[in-house]
Amino acid sequence: MNEQYQHVYEEVSKCNRCGFCQAHCPIFAVTGSEKNVARGHNAHVRGLAEEKMEINADFKDALFECLLCKACVSNCFPAVRTDKAVVAGRAEYIKRVGQPKAMRLVFHTLLPDQEKLGKFVRLLALGKNTGLSKLARAMGILSWFGKDMDKAEGIVEKIPRTFFRQKVGTLRLEPAKVKTEVAYFVGCGFNYMLPHVSESTVEVLVGQGARVKIADNCCCGLPAYGYGDMEAARNMARKNIEALEKLKTEVIVTECGSCSAFLKEYPELFEDDQIMKKRAEAIAKKVKGFSEFMAPQIGALSANSLEGKKITYHDPCHMSRYQGVVKEPRDLIKKIPGVTYTEMPEADRCCGGAGSYNIMHYEQSMKVLEKKMENLKKTGADILTTECPGCVIQLSYGVRKAGLPIKVLHISELIKEASRKG
Repeated sequence: MNEQYQHVYEEVSKCNRCGFCQAHCPIFAVTGSEKNVARGHNAHVRGLAEEKMEINADFKDALFECLLCKACVSNCFPAVRTDKAVVAGRAEYIKRVGQPKAMRLVFHTLLPDQEKLGKFVRLLALGKNTGLSKLARAMGILSWFGKDMDKAEGIVEKIPRTFFRQKVGTLRLEPAKVKTEVAYFVGCGFNYMLPHVSESTVEVLVGQGARVKIADNCCCGLPAYGYGDMEAARNMARKNIEALEKLKTEVIVTECGSCSAFLKEYPELFEDDQIMKKRAEAIAKKVKGFSEFMAPQIGALSANSLEGKKITYHDPCHMSRYQGVVKEPRDLIKKIPGVTYTEMPEADRCCGGAGSYNIMHYEQSMKVLEKKMENLKKTGADILTTECPGCVIQLSYGVRKAGLPIKVLHISELIKEASRKG
């Protein structure tokens, strides 16, 4: 047996090949291909472990087309951790075939360094905001960088000129009466793409009596981990653990569902390093998502401009399936007087964003998104709220494409609006 896979072999061996995962996999619903469903992934990784499987194009496509949404895990009788198996398969692919230079640049140079990443995003913003990227799309130039890049260019409308961290000096970080103190872990998606959401988060936290300490963190490491680059994921985790330890708070809050989920899983990155594992465990115990932290803290809210609005919620995969945070965001919404909460059919079904999935696999992502938009229409909602930057961007794109008169808000923006005094 391949030693690299001993740690997942026992897990994938639990798969009884019942096929129940088929009904719950968003990608199988799109492709109808057995290689895209959980039992197919588990069979592939088991084959690798037993050295009966070759790594070829079919193997790569199947592994990297998985959303890692864990819908299969949540509906699996033996609860096989197919997500772990898929990541292990991706790690083995990188080990044997190698990693694209562009991907290594992102994971090892840009994401661990805020300054370098900021410069890179500013270059992207220049192209996006001046229309150069639209020109490149029209000419088919972006397709040179990937089969779907030219189509995916329109997912993001505009990249802000000023990032959240640049605005920190102008923000109020301490309330008149301090009830608690929190470290705020700044997610990349919010810092660079949706800084107004971070501002809303800080405003709500301070408004509820929290002194906010801004963490000097880098990327949480989830993108690298998701693509099988364990080395890069561990390097970023070490940097973040050190940064968060310095703040000495009892609570770490982030409004990014992906960040909170991965921070809580940091101990799993250091199974072979007991010292780092203990440090990671100490950090993981302190981590709370925005709604997870705010639901028991927040009091009565005023309806203000939200009065009469119908609101629905989309469960990010990293909130519902990875962390089990389902009730808290709904409790927050229901605390807003004068609004109607309407549950969306299949609210926990992946929207197809999945980090960079909508860029790398645009066509499949859009088919998953279409299903989400169909369910959204059934709610008759005025506002769709969620708790993940990737979901906010993907759902906003879906609403624009479908021409729906629905506003997409992060839940911290919604609570900020509802917290305003008339």
